[in-house]
Amino acid sequence: MRTTAPGRRTRRTRAGTGATLALLAGVLTGCQAAAVPEQGERGAQAAPRWNTAPASIAAVGDSITRGFDACSVLADCPEVSWATGSDPAVRSLAARLLGDAQVAARSWNHAVTGSRMADLEGQLASAAEHKPDLVTVMVGSNDACRPSTSTMTPVAEFRAGFEKALRTLRASSPASQVYVSSVPDLQRLWQQGKDSPMVRQVWKLGICQSMLADPLSSAATATARREQVRARVVEYNEVLREVCGKDALCRYDGGAVFQYPFAADQLSHWDWFHPGRVGQARLAELAHRQVTAAEPPR
Repeated sequence: MRTTAPGRRTRRTRAGTGATLALLAGVLTGCQAAAVPEQGERGAQAAPRWNTAPASIAAVGDSITRGFDACSVLADCPEVSWATGSDPAVRSLAARLLGDAQVAARSWNHAVTGSRMADLEGQLASAAEHKPDLVTVMVGSNDACRPSTSTMTPVAEFRAGFEKALRTLRASSPASQVYVSSVPDLQRLWQQGKDSPMVRQVWKLGICQSMLADPLSSAATATARREQVRARVVEYNEVLREVCGKDALCRYDGGAVFQYPFAADQLSHWDWFHPGRVGQARLAELAHRQVTAAEPPR
């Protein structure tokens, strides 16, 4: 009796200890499993969210954002810029978001006529100094509008330039949202003006010769050249979409500007290529719709 009872007590103790350990393990495992969704929820809450009502705007890009040829021949007209202009006929993105009274104080235009993707980094560095809530980007037309198709910016170079420019912005102004416009369909602009003798004379001065040279030619080489330029623009827009998509605070326009059917009366009456006042107003309307949407374009 004395030799068996302690053994039973030992077995019962070990069994109880084992059950206790098993219970504790189960409790700990259950706690750890329950913690995973909480971490996931906290992570989701910490993700940056798009602000549909930014209180300050900086614009970068090329001649379109400078309002080139919209008011007078061969001159910038930033007051009609779709992004930061003050002209009430345009109702720029800044005017729509900030109100007319705040446009001068809370928006900045760092776009430069003739700029290409290689110039974007410097412009974004200047824009970042303001720590703007929103930065608008419209660039790429001049990368395709070259003296010839052989001198268009290579797609890989275009991508590297955009990635580097965004990194520069993020280093100085990590909280700024970025709205990226697609590159316009240059072939559609050619279609709008090619049948006018006066327009063809203007285009001979050297505007976008990769697309606009020999505007009435239907030869296979001319047709292929125009298609090559359009294809390069499509590739640029895919780069803008992909690179922007990797930044949580960047919103691409979904091709809205590229797809917009600009009509002749929306183009400059001096070159029939850049947007005039009416065209600038349409660009502002498109941008406002995208920036204030709860979700990015699909």
